[in-house]
Amino acid sequence: MSAAERPCELCEAARLTKWYFDDETCWVADCEVCDTPMVVWRLHGTEPADEEVAYMLARLGEAADSRFGDGGWSYDRVMRQIPDHFHAHARDPDWWFRLRGIAR
Repeated sequence: MSAAERPCELCEAARLTKWYFDDETCWVADCEVCDTPMVVWRLHGTEPADEEVAYMLARLGEAADSRFGDGGWSYDRVMRQIPDHFHAHARDPDWWFRLRGIAR
């Protein structure tokens, strides 16, 4: 099955990890790959309107603040593994080390 034929994991929105927020625009949950909060646009595509992006990043920020504390994280808007569906992560300074099982 080609990548174009595969169903979109982000559209599926399976509740496999902790969820922080969910409405008609987006959802925010811990990413099952990197274990950091991520926001996902409900519509399949890569270019939400600027107002929607601001709204979604604000919801992501609320989740990140609750998990890592105020200012204990940064936005990562690079869509690495699923480049055809808008999503963004909130990264704490230790996320890469946690992912690799390395103590800091």
